[in-house]
Amino acid sequence: MANALLPDTWRDLYVMLGTSAAALIGLLFVATSLHLREIVSNPVYRIRSRNTTYHLVAMLIQAAAILTPQPVLALGVEVLAINLCGWSLPLTFTYNAFFRHKVAGKHGGFSIYRGMTYHAGYLLGIAGGIALVDRSIWGMYLVTISYVTFLVSVIGNAWAIMLGVGQTESHGAKPVDLGGRRAEK
Repeated sequence: MANALLPDTWRDLYVMLGTSAAALIGLLFVATSLHLREIVSNPVYRIRSRNTTYHLVAMLIQAAAILTPQPVLALGVEVLAINLCGWSLPLTFTYNAFFRHKVAGKHGGFSIYRGMTYHAGYLLGIAGGIALVDRSIWGMYLVTISYVTFLVSVIGNAWAIMLGVGQTESHGAKPVDLGGRRAEK
């Protein structure tokens, strides 16, 4: 199976998933540009928007790798590398929330549940990549669970950002105090 390609049934699924990630990247850029001042002036929204974009880009790159005709072994190495690189995002953010910027984490910048979801998603992707390197087609099921987990999480995160921006606009909320630094409007 080292030189075998994935069955066409996976291709159809990842065309749909990759298209979803690309569409969400576009929508996030449009929504961000419409509310640029609010997002740039609020560190929580700025960081969440950036990280959401990075997660979507990782998903898009992973879909492209899966759709590229190549041996399963090569795909496994690529999926493993994408997920290891992507995992640095929640690792860094968790470290910053707990050790470097504790105040920002308390003001809505960090959710332990969101963090756990992103860690779990990347770990599933890593496990899927390892299974594919081992030439097990079951790795694709793990990668797909990871992908769908990210898709749902990113949609929820984008929704939370837009709700927060909408509340800021409609209520004229004050900027968040970040331990001596203020997010100016």
